[in-house]
Amino acid sequence: HVARMLVGPDFGRLLLASVMLGGGYLVGVDALARSIAVTETPLGILTAALGAPFFLYLLATTRRGWQ
Repeated sequence: HVARMLVGPDFGRLLLASVMLGGGYLVGVDALARSIAVTETPLGILTAALGAPFFLYLLATTRRGWQ
């Protein structure tokens, strides 16, 4: 959803933006998981804990269509 908001509906650009944003997000979450505690926190827990509130924020603030 973030990639579509940044680049629009053009599939060629959207695919590249999705790959880059998703990869960057997971690398950031992985670095956070390795540095947050002595034992490594599972990535799924941090991904959900960070991603779900952000997705809900996007749903609440974006009220227009994908035109």
